[in-house]
Amino acid sequence: MAEAKTKAAPKAAAKKAAVKKAPAKAKKAPAKKKPAAKTKAKASTKAKTRARPKAIDTGRNALLAGLGVYGKAYDQVLEQFASLQEQVDEAQTRLTERRKQAEDLYKSLVKRGTAVEKEALKALADLELDSLADRSKLEAQMKKAKSRFDDLKTKFGKAA
Repeated sequence: MAEAKTKAAPKAAAKKAAVKKAPAKAKKAPAKKKPAAKTKAKASTKAKTRARPKAIDTGRNALLAGLGVYGKAYDQVLEQFASLQEQVDEAQTRLTERRKQAEDLYKSLVKRGTAVEKEALKALADLELDSLADRSKLEAQMKKAKSRFDDLKTKFGKAA
């Protein structure tokens, strides 16, 4: 645009000179120059119209590239989520199996504890707790044990 203005100024001066010399020719001369100016303007608008679709395509492609990045990131997130979900499902399955094993083990331990309790109660019944609770009987057993100990002491004391 700036070039068109600078070129137009000398042309305007030439027009004025032509008008003074021959008014009839002056009308024809500007008529010839106007189409030349119009063709230059048309050429510049044609260049602009050719550049505009290319600029639009470039902008659209940039937008589509951004959408492509978003789409790839979304796909990666979905893949990671699916793999995490599989891991959670596997862990849940293992946890369920281990809980069942623990429950079975607990039941077997309870069963064994019941059997041990019965055996202990039977052994307790076989003991003579009444005789152990009677102090006089305990003292008699202690005297008997002391006398045996003393006998063994004297017997081994002489041998040494």
